[in-house]
Amino acid sequence: MGTVKLHRVLRTTPERLYRAFLDPDALAKWLPPHGFTGKVHHMDAREGGSYRMSFTNFSTGKSHTFGGTYLELRPDERLRYTDAFDDPNLAGRMTTTVSLAKVSCGTELTVVQEGIPDAIPTEACYLGWQESLALLASLVEAEIPD
Repeated sequence: MGTVKLHRVLRTTPERLYRAFLDPDALAKWLPPHGFTGKVHHMDAREGGSYRMSFTNFSTGKSHTFGGTYLELRPDERLRYTDAFDDPNLAGRMTTTVSLAKVSCGTELTVVQEGIPDAIPTEACYLGWQESLALLASLVEAEIPD
């Protein structure tokens, strides 16, 4: 089982970042890495609540569905949740911890994902997260007037 750790500083508030993880439309926009579309099938964003979503490979049309449980939700500070794939070839349960801290120029974001199935190369998971976090930055750093 693998672990990835990522760290970024984004020009936005902790509130906007936190909301991007719990708004189904926002999550479907930024979480799927390049080449994938995303769909949130269910989201009950509370401690003990669950979610389910899928990524679809735009080239092949093949989808994989996954979901989990929210273990900890501290508004604008921390999220911790589990992920498990429906695919038996990707067995195991991952735990993701997202930490947010206000800093002078925005928000410091730290992501730690543990328990990555052996069938997924850790470096591929890291690359996917890098792509997702770039998409997240594009979403939350944009200042669009009403």
